[in-house]
Amino acid sequence: MTRSRQAVLLVEDDARLAAMVAEYLGRHDLDVTVAPDGERGLAALRRGRFDVVLLDVMLPGVDGFEVCRRLRAAPEWTALPVLMLTARGDDVDKIVGLELGADDYLAKPFNPRELVARIRAVLRRGTGGAARARFSAGALAIDYDAREVTLEGRRVGLTHHEFELLAALARAGGRVLSREQLMDTLRGQAYEAFDRSIDVHVSKLRAKLERDPKTPRYIKTVRGVGYALVRPEPGR
Repeated sequence: MTRSRQAVLLVEDDARLAAMVAEYLGRHDLDVTVAPDGERGLAALRRGRFDVVLLDVMLPGVDGFEVCRRLRAAPEWTALPVLMLTARGDDVDKIVGLELGADDYLAKPFNPRELVARIRAVLRRGTGGAARARFSAGALAIDYDAREVTLEGRRVGLTHHEFELLAALARAGGRVLSREQLMDTLRGQAYEAFDRSIDVHVSKLRAKLERDPKTPRYIKTVRGVGYALVRPEPGR
């Protein structure tokens, strides 16, 4: 039986805030499970199936950054969308969250309507249709529908953002995409862009895809413009 409501795991130690968020999201056809700390959040993930995780940073015991790191290290959760919620709104904290694999970052206090909009955005990016079912360049292959990337026949574990970035470059057909265009793909035009995060994601992609990340075969930098995904030269 197909689920009509999507499942949200909210990891938040403020019981009053968690209850308010759960009640509001419930009115928008989202089923919310609340975990009051990081360890119980990870335990909930092991027990159930979720479509998105809302993760507070300031948690007792294991903080949200560590939960995100552990989550991304597990193959079964690599592509699970993670939206971080925190009172710490500094750019440095946002960059750290993105480096660890978070898909979005919302500082407290937040408008619950914006929270719903951001949840919908990451869920759409995870299920949106592709113009082409597959892409291949040399030993690199992308299955858009399965959200699977293989290199020389071996599956490459990518985070949600890394997959979306690679897919956007692949669909561009070799054209150069600017950081602004890539950020629109990753986070939506309505949200503030952080150019440095694009460079972080590209660096992580190269570490996973390139034999020598300093001399990339696939993801090329066009200085002053942006990035392009190209087919490797024969023999490389």
